[in-house]
Amino acid sequence: MSYMLLIVEPRGQRQQRTPEEGKAVFQKMLDFADGLKSRGVLKAVESLANDARATRVAVRGGRNMLTDGPFSEAKEMIGGFFLLDCANKEEALAIAAQCPAAAWATIEVRETAPCYE
Repeated sequence: MSYMLLIVEPRGQRQQRTPEEGKAVFQKMLDFADGLKSRGVLKAVESLANDARATRVAVRGGRNMLTDGPFSEAKEMIGGFFLLDCANKEEALAIAAQCPAAAWATIEVRETAPCYE
């Protein structure tokens, strides 16, 4: 089964780190991803840029509505994700608990499924 681990981090957290601290945190995440890859459970992984560079798109009444970030109403942002192939939810939860980002962010574990379920 496929599960996505969403890294939900407080907005502004990245700016509180020095460049060296940021690089060290990123390396921990790369090492974690390498471990998942060697176990054969990693399908995809990406870190996402700060939401200040994001744009939200909605289509209402046939009109495109674009909203540039940062999104002031949001207290958190998705900082990245891991897409895993796990035997069950318990395995995905165990992996999430091992993720270094769990120390500074929240890891949301979601099973992939059609939108009608």
